[in-house]
Amino acid sequence: MAQVRVRYFASLRERKGIEEEQVELLEGETLGALYLRLCPPIPGGVLPVAYARNLTYAGADEVPDDGDEISFLPPIGGG
Repeated sequence: MAQVRVRYFASLRERKGIEEEQVELLEGETLGALYLRLCPPIPGGVLPVAYARNLTYAGADEVPDDGDEISFLPPIGGG
């Protein structure tokens, strides 16, 4: 099975309590499905994120390859 390195940023890093982890992919699993598996919805819904694959923005429907680095990037607030 394929494995990827998943990196968490901002509020996701705080929620998960880790900066990164090695994850085994399920057959045909997309970035969007991987995100929902690793970061299930919390009360109030799913935190929207941008996806990056090997340091390039990617779509939720992309299927990562073995050895890819995946990042989940939540929106950054400020004022």
